[in-house]
Amino acid sequence: MAGYHPLLFFLIAAVGAAELGLTAYLVHDYETRDGGYPSSRYRSLIIFILFDACWTVLFGLAYILFIVAGHLHALASIASSAIWLIITAVLWGVAAGLYHNERGGGMCNGEAVISRCRQTQTVEALAWTEMALCIVTLFAACFWVRRSKRSYRNSYYV
Repeated sequence: MAGYHPLLFFLIAAVGAAELGLTAYLVHDYETRDGGYPSSRYRSLIIFILFDACWTVLFGLAYILFIVAGHLHALASIASSAIWLIITAVLWGVAAGLYHNERGGGMCNGEAVISRCRQTQTVEALAWTEMALCIVTLFAACFWVRRSKRSYRNSYYV
C-alpha cells in the first residue's frame, strides 16, 4: 500500500484540479453573464464545490509531498491522512448529493458537446468520483495497516 498511497493521492489531486478548473469557469461565467445563477442555492452549491476542489488539491498535493519527501512525519501519518480522507469524503458526498438535487435536468440528449448541461453533469460526476476515490484510498490504507506486520510508521515513508 505504501507504494500506491502517493498514486492514490495524485489521482485525488488530479480529479480535484479538474473540478477546480470547471467550477472556477462556471462561477466566472455565471458572475459575468446577464442571467446570473439559476438560483441563490445553486450559487452557494457551486461555490461550495469550488471550495471542496481547492481543499482537495491543496491538501492532496501536500500529502504527496510529505509522503514522497519523508518530511513532517506527523502530518503524513496514516492517522492524519485517514482523518483528512474522512472529512474530504464527507464534504464531497454532501456537495454531490445537494448538487444532484439542485442541478435538475437529466440526460443531455441533443445538446452540443460543450454545453451548460454537460458542464453541470461533469461537475456532479467529478464530485462523486472524488468521494469514491477518498473512500477507496481510506479503505486501502486501513487494509494495508491491518496486513502489515511491521510498524506502519517505518514502512509508510518512501
